[in-house]
Amino acid sequence: FDRVYDYDVYNDLGDPDFKIEHLRPVLGGDEHPYPRRCRTGRPHTEIDPRTEKRRGPVYVPRDEQFSDVKGMTFSATTLRSGLHAMLPALEPLLANQELRFPHFPAIDGLYSVGIPLPAQLAAAGAATATAGGAAASSSTSTNIVGGVIPRLVRMIEDTTDHVLRFDVPEMFERDRFSWFRDEEFARQVLAGVNPICIQLLTEFPIVSKLDPEVYGPPESALTKELLESQIVESVTVEEAMAQRRLFILDYHDVFLPYVHRVRERPETTLYGSRTVFFLTGAGTLSPLAIELARPQSPTRPQWRRAFVHGPDATASWLWKLAKAHVLSHDTGYHQLVSHWLRTHCCVEPYIIAANRQLSRMHPVHRLLHPHFRYTMEINALARESLINADGIIEESFWPGRYAMELSSVAYAATWRFDAEALPEDLVRRGLAVRQEDGELELTIKDYPYANDGLLVWNSIKQWASDYIDFYYKSDEEVACDEEVRAWWEEVRTKGHADKKDEPWWPAVDTRDGLIGVLTTIMWVTSGHHAAVNFGQYHYGGYFPNRPTVMRKKMPVEENKEEEMKKFMEMPEHVLLDTMPSKMQAITIMATLDILSSHSPDEEYMGEHAEPAWLAEPRVKAAFERFAGRMKEIEGIVDERNNDPELRNRCGAGIVPYELLKPFSTPGVTGRGIPNSISI
Repeated sequence: FDRVYDYDVYNDLGDPDFKIEHLRPVLGGDEHPYPRRCRTGRPHTEIDPRTEKRRGPVYVPRDEQFSDVKGMTFSATTLRSGLHAMLPALEPLLANQELRFPHFPAIDGLYSVGIPLPAQLAAAGAATATAGGAAASSSTSTNIVGGVIPRLVRMIEDTTDHVLRFDVPEMFERDRFSWFRDEEFARQVLAGVNPICIQLLTEFPIVSKLDPEVYGPPESALTKELLESQIVESVTVEEAMAQRRLFILDYHDVFLPYVHRVRERPETTLYGSRTVFFLTGAGTLSPLAIELARPQSPTRPQWRRAFVHGPDATASWLWKLAKAHVLSHDTGYHQLVSHWLRTHCCVEPYIIAANRQLSRMHPVHRLLHPHFRYTMEINALARESLINADGIIEESFWPGRYAMELSSVAYAATWRFDAEALPEDLVRRGLAVRQEDGELELTIKDYPYANDGLLVWNSIKQWASDYIDFYYKSDEEVACDEEVRAWWEEVRTKGHADKKDEPWWPAVDTRDGLIGVLTTIMWVTSGHHAAVNFGQYHYGGYFPNRPTVMRKKMPVEENKEEEMKKFMEMPEHVLLDTMPSKMQAITIMATLDILSSHSPDEEYMGEHAEPAWLAEPRVKAAFERFAGRMKEIEGIVDERNNDPELRNRCGAGIVPYELLKPFSTPGVTGRGIPNSISI
């Protein structure tokens, strides 16, 4: 029974028997399409017979569980123990202060002064920190905090008191004002922690595809005249589009249906947004305009407005507020879709099917096995503490109770297996064009994620090709492999059952077809996940750069006299009022520190060969070539980060792009590509 792998829907995120407000929709099925998870088999709740009870430990097959080393590191245990002990104890302290930070130096103090810990947690910190920071038993809250979060808990010099003090994020350490500038706002679209959402603008005028009867007029506020007034060169919108120089970050149609529902949450607001960028002659992006929109309701008309970096102080501050809203949209989409959905969630069915249909000795199982390490347990931990009802994501990110439902909407509308391949993803977003010889030409030449990612992708593909060509001498041998056929059929019809009839599923009846599928899976578990995960603290550790929630509307939305008066007199205070509260900020900073950290037993791409590979001389040689290529990529990335012509990754105060640099030491480093989704 401890080795059982089976499928189930996501019906264990809420606990309505404990609190009716914790009832959440079941994800998976016609109403809310979603990938399947590993079946845990617990009884269902009394109030909702479709929902599984959240009592007792979450079942994870024995072979998917953490090693002793992984289990002892703070990265793993903090998700369910450390934060749950620390945050409630801090809440009374923070409740006695202002809800928001009074000024920006107070935010800076989180890295220099810190927050005094309550006595019971300070005592725990002293005991465990003295013991070298090893994680203690998770049975009681008072003896774990200092052990599982040793990076964050420090002893105040010459005293026995302890503080929660955060490490300075690299972006803030290099240039504490960079987050405020348009250049960095645009640069992070290409080289930040979510570089996979920018698209080429291919249709103009921009028009919403949502029902105008429900949401209001579909026309965008981003007009031709407005955009042309902001383009620094003498080109029209039509000319810029023909030259492939206009790009869009589009969170309009995906978020607009949730605006009114999210606004029902206390101290939370939302808009649909569009941001248009222009590709300059220097190869960098320049933001031209931002559109924020609120749909119509039974009592109010639609509201939408375009913001630009205008010529006066008022327009400039409105632009900064609009940017902050866009950043919160990007942060929410990144965490729920780019990160959770497209890596953690969509990979679990591949693991379940592989264990059900492939022999342990099957060459495909042996190739994929390192890429599945720890993923199912980390996903189970996420369901326990991160993505569950009233979990960290719901408490600290703007979608709140709609977070997972929104990821289901994105899955239904956008996810397709073939486009998870990096080259196809770039082509689909208009960021690359496939030439007649099959080679890709990047639309933006200095696109660090794509530049480095294609090196990693091509290296993985060559390794998969060498491996498959050794075991399969012809396409017929692939087509006749019943285990591979059964595995891939089950991925499609059971693991991703809500998309089983889509025409884009690739076939695995040829060597090239199998190589393409395996390369895509290996890329998603390694390069894609590394690119969207291990830079989270570098960029989000200073939360004004990536706010997870916006608490106030734009002051010009309703033009209330009191709100406008405060904005005109103290715009900085309005910005601080709008950003996350102290409790939300500290929760998310501690969480990002954990999620961005490499475990001491991490296994990186090209670092460790499986014993079965070493037993075959040709496979061993192919892996050694792969390992050599990954080492070469290290050097290439270093060279690129020191090339002053590559302005999106090299410049004054810029964080070099190292998220796809293959190897790393333990901890928060902002580099390293593990084989698998292990955090």
